[in-house]
Amino acid sequence: MIRAVVVDVDDTLCLTESVCFELENEVLRRIGRPPMPRAVHLATWGQPLLGAMPHRSPGVDLARFEAAYRGVLDRYVTDGRLDVIPPENLHAMDRLVAAGRTVMLLTSRTESEMAHLLAPDHVLAERVSAVFHAGNTRYRKPDPRVFDELLAATGLAPGQCVYVGDSPGDAVAAGTAGLHFVACLQSGVRRREDFEQRHVDLFIDAFPEVVDAVTRLENGP
Repeated sequence: MIRAVVVDVDDTLCLTESVCFELENEVLRRIGRPPMPRAVHLATWGQPLLGAMPHRSPGVDLARFEAAYRGVLDRYVTDGRLDVIPPENLHAMDRLVAAGRTVMLLTSRTESEMAHLLAPDHVLAERVSAVFHAGNTRYRKPDPRVFDELLAATGLAPGQCVYVGDSPGDAVAAGTAGLHFVACLQSGVRRREDFEQRHVDLFIDAFPEVVDAVTRLENGP
């Protein structure tokens, strides 16, 4: 039986790339930097924010960027522009839990970037049993050892878990660690051909399809 469904946050649980592009460019403007092109943001999407920013804005002062970023992030969250989880995605999570699956999150975001999603009154609190992020793990995707940490913490076997993500790096990390992998293409940032030569068990076009995908994996061909 597949006991756990582990979900990525960005462009899987909620669509964030386009909003983050706007948010980060607003931060750059606040610190007197020119905006980055969208193509550069897309090419570095999925990397840790502060690791990607020197590529997105060469010469940027990371300390100034980080200081300004927090305030802009908070406003985007408060205004309901960032990390909006659609009702149908929440319903899909409810269906997974009702079927006896444990639902967890695993992301490369930092703890501060996850703070609003970790709040005890957030809609995820009653649906998600554990959240693994850069603040409580030693490794980050695409390093498969981040999944080894999850497995050690939960006592689950790799074959009992499915990771749902949107990037080839997600596929590499999950597959190397022995987990099933479902690629969610809803954001449109990646296409099936981007996953060639990567371990993908199933593709889904929208997150709610994960419920049927997990059942298919469990039942086999």
